Amino acid sequence: MELFDVFAVVVEQASLNKASQVLNLSQPALSRKIMKLEEELGVELFVRKGKRLALTKAGQLCYEHALELRHLDRKFKMALVAYKAAGKIGSIRLGASLTTLQATLPDLITFYLGEFPLTEIKLLTGKTHEVVTMVKENKVDVGVVASTIKVSGLRCEPLFDDHLCLVLPLGHPCIDRAALDVKDLHELPMILFSKGTWYRVLMDELFQRYAVAPEVQMEIDSFEAIIRLVSTCKTATLLPKSYLRDDLIRNNELVLRNLPELEQTTRTTSLLFAEDAAREPAVRQFVDKSLAYFNK
Repeated sequence: MELFDVFAVVVEQASLNKASQVLNLSQPALSRKIMKLEEELGVELFVRKGKRLALTKAGQLCYEHALELRHLDRKFKMALVAYKAAGKIGSIRLGASLTTLQATLPDLITFYLGEFPLTEIKLLTGKTHEVVTMVKENKVDVGVVASTIKVSGLRCEPLFDDHLCLVLPLGHPCIDRAALDVKDLHELPMILFSKGTWYRVLMDELFQRYAVAPEVQMEIDSFEAIIRLVSTCKTATLLPKSYLRDDLIRNNELVLRNLPELEQTTRTTSLLFAEDAAREPAVRQFVDKSLAYFNK
């Protein structure tokens, strides 16, 4: 590599004297390097035309190869710098509910890793109050919670607002009704999130406010399991709008119905982290990228 680089400088300076000054080599030392390269390649690289050096055909091929080597060397060094920079990010520990892990985090993590591909991400799951405790006890660096949390020493950055939707399988009798409101949920067979989850708390508050009592057939933590069972059991559910991607609705043959009372009941999904943690580069960058992702 060194001999090719020296050779390229001689070509570009078109003079051994000028090249020796650029390379900080004596002219005899430079001549010996060129001769060594010619010996190794078994070809003549230059011919003298008066005081000027001219490339032979082999020399031209050698120069093109030297340029490729120079380009590859620069590319490698830039990649190495990027690797070291990314490597300094280290790892980040995230806490989230199972539903958030399934519905919100995959796209967000993909977006983050697009810029910081070498970051190691560790995930812990729990209900919202458990995630808050994880953050307080420094078991995770950042919590992603479906709520706005006010706890001394912790910062809460809102990401997006969400509301519940009524989700029905194809063929459900409620689909053909022109208008639905929250009273129609009374005694309606439903599959809901397990008690203790924030969205279930939101649902129970809603039921109590409007004095409705659905027929709860199953209580499940997994958002994906609820989706599959709604389609299989031909029953209804309430799910956050942000979880319901078009392909998910289409592939499971589901229909969304927006009830006015549900649209008025919103919950904010937020990032939660300790003040001290925000000074760590990985945490700061994850927070900044998360805000950028949901604000785009």
